[in-house]
Amino acid sequence: SFLCVSPQVILVQVNPGEAFTIRREDGQFQCITGPAQVPMMSPNGSVPPIYVPPGYISQIIEENGVRRVLVLPQQPEFHPGGHSPLHHPPPPPHAHLPAFIPHPAMMPPPPHLYPGMAGGVGDMSSQYISQYHPAHIYSEQDSHSQHGRPPFVHRDDRTSKTYERLQKKLKERHGGGGGGQVKESPPLSPHKTCSSPPTADIHNGVGGKGLEVEQELLSHAVAGPDKQAGRGKNGESGELDEEARALQALLSTITKPVVSDVQAKVVVVSWSAPSRPESDGSSVQDSCSPPETFGYEVSVSLSGKDGKYNVMYCGDEISATLEDLRPATEYHIRVQAMCNCLQGSPSEAVSFTTLSCEPDPPNAPRKASGTKNTLVLQWKAPCDNGSKIQNYILQWDEGKGTGIYEQCYYGLQKQYRVTKLSPASRYSFRLAAKNDMGVSEFSEVVDLFTSCSVPLPPFPPELEKAGVTWLCLKWQRPTSSPKEDDIFYILEMEEEGSGYGFQPSYDGDELSCTVRNLHRSTKYKFRVAAYNSEGKSNPSQLVEFITIPDRPSSPCRPVIRGRVLPNSFKMAWEPPKDNGGAEVTKYVVELSEGLSGLSWELVYSGPAMEHVCEGLKPGCSYQTRVYCMSEGGQSPVSHSASAHVHTQSHTWALCFTTGIQRDAHIVSLYNIEYTYPSVYESREVYQGPELDCSVGGLMPGKTYSFRLKAANKAGFGPLSERCEVTTGPGAPEQCRAPSTTCKSPSCVVVTWEAPACNGAPVTEFRLEWGAAEGSMQVCYSGPGLSHEMKGLLPATNYFCRAQAVNVAGVGPFSEAMLCQTPCSVPAAVSNVYALKESELQRYETPVDADADEDEEEEEEEEESSPRPPPLYSPSTCLGICWDPPCDHGSEITSYLIDLGERQPIAIGPVSQHIIQHLQPDTSYRIRIQALNSLGAGPFSHTFKLKTKPLPPQPPRLECTAFSHQTLRLKWGDGPAKAATSDALQYQLQMEDKSGRFISLYKGPCHTHKVQRLNESTSYMFRIQAFNEAGEGPFSNVYTFTTPRSPPAPVKAPKVERLEDNSCEVTWEALPPMKGDPITYTLQCMMGNSEFKQAYKGSSTSFHVQNMQPNSDYRFRVCAIRQCQDAPELSGPYSPTMTLSPQRNDTAAVGGGGAAGSGSRASAESGRARRSLTDEQCAFLLLMVFAVIAILIAFVIQYFVIK
Repeated sequence: SFLCVSPQVILVQVNPGEAFTIRREDGQFQCITGPAQVPMMSPNGSVPPIYVPPGYISQIIEENGVRRVLVLPQQPEFHPGGHSPLHHPPPPPHAHLPAFIPHPAMMPPPPHLYPGMAGGVGDMSSQYISQYHPAHIYSEQDSHSQHGRPPFVHRDDRTSKTYERLQKKLKERHGGGGGGQVKESPPLSPHKTCSSPPTADIHNGVGGKGLEVEQELLSHAVAGPDKQAGRGKNGESGELDEEARALQALLSTITKPVVSDVQAKVVVVSWSAPSRPESDGSSVQDSCSPPETFGYEVSVSLSGKDGKYNVMYCGDEISATLEDLRPATEYHIRVQAMCNCLQGSPSEAVSFTTLSCEPDPPNAPRKASGTKNTLVLQWKAPCDNGSKIQNYILQWDEGKGTGIYEQCYYGLQKQYRVTKLSPASRYSFRLAAKNDMGVSEFSEVVDLFTSCSVPLPPFPPELEKAGVTWLCLKWQRPTSSPKEDDIFYILEMEEEGSGYGFQPSYDGDELSCTVRNLHRSTKYKFRVAAYNSEGKSNPSQLVEFITIPDRPSSPCRPVIRGRVLPNSFKMAWEPPKDNGGAEVTKYVVELSEGLSGLSWELVYSGPAMEHVCEGLKPGCSYQTRVYCMSEGGQSPVSHSASAHVHTQSHTWALCFTTGIQRDAHIVSLYNIEYTYPSVYESREVYQGPELDCSVGGLMPGKTYSFRLKAANKAGFGPLSERCEVTTGPGAPEQCRAPSTTCKSPSCVVVTWEAPACNGAPVTEFRLEWGAAEGSMQVCYSGPGLSHEMKGLLPATNYFCRAQAVNVAGVGPFSEAMLCQTPCSVPAAVSNVYALKESELQRYETPVDADADEDEEEEEEEEESSPRPPPLYSPSTCLGICWDPPCDHGSEITSYLIDLGERQPIAIGPVSQHIIQHLQPDTSYRIRIQALNSLGAGPFSHTFKLKTKPLPPQPPRLECTAFSHQTLRLKWGDGPAKAATSDALQYQLQMEDKSGRFISLYKGPCHTHKVQRLNESTSYMFRIQAFNEAGEGPFSNVYTFTTPRSPPAPVKAPKVERLEDNSCEVTWEALPPMKGDPITYTLQCMMGNSEFKQAYKGSSTSFHVQNMQPNSDYRFRVCAIRQCQDAPELSGPYSPTMTLSPQRNDTAAVGGGGAAGSGSRASAESGRARRSLTDEQCAFLLLMVFAVIAILIAFVIQYFVIK
């Protein structure tokens, strides 16, 4: 029976007279006879099923919570149809599960107890593993039984041999006439298992026809659902089960495969289809017709005959070619037949060994070291494929790069030095291995470079462009350096008159640099030096560049000097307070009529600082303003000043004079009229007695015709002939507002039309352009009618106006035209900075707007648990920030960070970012690109950043010395004291009473002494290492405990002689220590012998007796702490007190009283002598030497000097 003792152990009860057979781990069978209890392992605690032997049935009985199975002789009524009751039990439902059964030869007729399950034998799980590996033993009928089925061959050789021995014993029993024993004690047969056999309907010992199957074989297939349902309930289902078993038995008769044509990586395997032996009975052949086709699985094992097999072929052919095998490797191969979802037992395994072949292609050689003219290459041996590698073949292209390779090494070594190479040159190498079977394929080609020499001094830098506070310089790469050499440059600058000398202003691999934050109109000296891995070159020749001056500030507001005349006034102004670093070359005065200030006319341009404005209209108001110009540009205009001119009105006009001869007595009046060419009507311009007149209001460059007639008393005479007069040319008319066309965000085409020329052809057009309407400058001057403006900023407003010029003068400007350039991609990021480590720790990860809404809801739910900020390690992270570039009219939507070999990182519209998951102690080349809705802008300049090394790990903490108040701790491998310049330093912390760790030590030393501790107390410590890479993690918490403190030393005891042979010793008492009582130990020494214990107890005095009168006695005391939960602790001994023997003085007074006083005096004197400490002795010696020195000095002063 089974007793469920625990969820893991089940006891198998073997009754007296019974036997229990198991298989041990070594494969041998062991027979355990009763009475005994065999422990079996059960992972889930349930009871495994037990299968009854032939001729018996099982009946489940539950008594007191223990399930038992009664095995009773089978009655004939349980087997209808006249079948023999000797049927084989079904095997376990899983091939790896043990079944328990008593040995058949020792099974007596009375009922036996077998374990069972409440649900029957078909409810077993697949997790039962026996601790003793019991043998799977089932009965088997004779091969000449009524079914006529031969025994099947099992796949296990050991089981097959056991089966043969059992068959031999069975035949011997049949030969001895013991035929009646077959039913009572059937012979043994090897156990056949199946992964998923049909579950027989067995309840309380009643079994159907499914139990008539003689033996089950190993199989990995599962029967179909039509053969699993309702078995054992009717005859039809029983016939289907028997047919499936017969088919499975047929599949298990497959023979072992045949291996042929064995190559290094290919082998051909063939086999024959399973066939039924001729000795089979006809009844089974009739009921089970052979199938049409079989399927086969070929499995191969690399780990021996009983190792794990992997399927390499599955199909219906009787031969297969297995490829991709390992050369020179032993394989075991077997074949398994399949049909109708059933699998037979695998065939017997056949072993074979593949042939050897040439080695595998080796890995490419690597560069171990190198110089300018040599390369040292190393490589690893590839798989030799069963034949030892004899030589390696190293080939190279000699640095030509043509793809043609020559052999440079042939031998067995795994490294080679290539010499006589050129500096900074590329060489390609490949490697092959050779053994007895041939030469392997060549490895991948690897390109290696030799080191470079120190570069030559570069040419001096050149000025590309100058600004007010910056200078853009460029230089050239040294001509002697090859392209493969990584050359870096250092630009040094010296400011004239600073006294600091040359200071580096740039260090990188670019060929240009913009030096910023300079002073205006200042001279700077520059030089550049190149360096590579081999060293630094000499600097280039010095060059000097000067920053351009800034534009001056506006002059002071002009003032009126003197009296304002009817047609003129005088004005003056002061120079600007800031000339921008350059002298003012001229001043420009503009005049505006009226107080509106809409139109301004140029009235003066020159270096003077005063001007007289003439030709003004009387009775009008005027405004004046001044601006100056220098090499740095034009200054802003000053504040305007107003002046009011008061005069009598008179007219300015053009004069046309004509002389007419007249008789003063006859002619009394003249009349002049003129005609405009385009107008045929005449107009009277003068009538009077004068002989000349002035005609005003004429247009320049036009032809007019005049006629004169005279009048007297009789009337007007006839008109004279026409006189045509052409006026002089004038300045051109005002141009129309120009038109603009945007070709690109940075280019605009401006066109205009020619105005009326006023008698002289237009020779020049002037176009002014500016970002503000009041500060436009001439950008074009020429005869053309269009101009292309380049280098403009996108999404920017610009103003422009045109003006025509001829020989007569300059025409007025046209109206200002507004032009807006279209939006464009963002500009390049100009300034990029690296975040400091402190800023890296305070950095907060930006969150998108969509994520903010989701997080707001989560924060409302979890307000009490805020998220800790993420920690960024400078060893694996790089923090960068940059100045946002100009968006050019379209908002920047994202940035792209390029790291070279890694995938670019896309981030949102932020100005800083933490790059994570980087390699420690590695340099990265970083570029940043801005993007908006119109596209991606240009990349920024490449800059280098390097991650720090990983922080150090904490060392192991040890306690090397301890006392009740101190602990000496040690960590790491190094001297106790170290210099402060050591790169690796440590921080030691101790936990205080509130549970927080406080810092005890921070420095490079490897030891530290912790003082002022309490006795018998546990202290917790942790340690951390840090260097320039950062702070490493804290170690695990170490706990060290201080011991208990011993008692304090006792003062010297007092000794009082009582009699000649006795005395009393007393000493001071010590208070208890934290509740622990104090006891004392008194030791006594007579003469020069050893100290012996005279007393031990809690008293502070002791009476010493039986003393010898003529001997010296010495006494000392120590205190002992009686610990409650630890051994007692002894303190130091007190100073020794000596008791001298009593002297026999003849003049003794008072007898015994005198003796007692003498002994006390001796004791006191001895105590006084013993109480002198080492410090006191040293002080006495020092005083003696001081006195002697003073005496010697006095003697020398008195006798020698005087």
